[in-house]
Amino acid sequence: MIDISNVSKSFSSGTKAVEKLNLTIQDGMIFGFLGPNGAGKSTTIKMLTGVLPIDEGTITINGFNIADHPIEAKKSFGYVPDSPDLFLRLKGIEYLNFIGDVYEVPLEARKEKIEYLTKEFGIYEALNDTIQTYSHGMRQKIIVSGVLLHDPDVWILDEPLTGLDPKSSYTLKEMMREHARKGKTVFFSTHVLEVVEQLCDQVAIINKGKLEFNGNMQEMREQFESDGSLEQIFLELTKHE
Repeated sequence: MIDISNVSKSFSSGTKAVEKLNLTIQDGMIFGFLGPNGAGKSTTIKMLTGVLPIDEGTITINGFNIADHPIEAKKSFGYVPDSPDLFLRLKGIEYLNFIGDVYEVPLEARKEKIEYLTKEFGIYEALNDTIQTYSHGMRQKIIVSGVLLHDPDVWILDEPLTGLDPKSSYTLKEMMREHARKGKTVFFSTHVLEVVEQLCDQVAIINKGKLEFNGNMQEMREQFESDGSLEQIFLELTKHE
């Protein structure tokens, strides 16, 4: 479970990136977080994961306050950032073993999980190559594999489908569904609105740092008196951007 309570963030320029944001994401839910560029999505995710400090308000993940108990909170989630260009000098297998060490994944279980995940994403044969030789899509796959390696309760995914081929995209979406079916939480941002309609139990739209909508697709259509697609409603909500 994720609870974001009255969270605000400003930058030195005076720009208020996020203003009094309130969201609760229950266990067993796939939650889609949407907004145009510069709306505050990435800032929110960086506060959620402890990358950026919170100016006001609180964020708790599985009952742990990210500011007061960062280690406990971070052990309970896996995070895919919006750029996969990380640890480029490591080989794929070195990176995954590093993640396994950080999260204390037992060696035998780790070996099985690495083989399963990397075969599912089609990068098993490239594990002994350095990540800097990988394509963008392969880098995305190795980062996702690392996130899933320790089987965290909460997945926080920032544009996770970017660069993935159709098969890998389908595989990840099925993994997201299975994770939620187990009573766990998936929080993800994306610009692919059709995926949100297919996958999400709940959707939030942020614009200019403020929450414009939070609910399911039926509630969205009722609130905006529209039978249109999420794309049409989203464009209407953010048309003044």
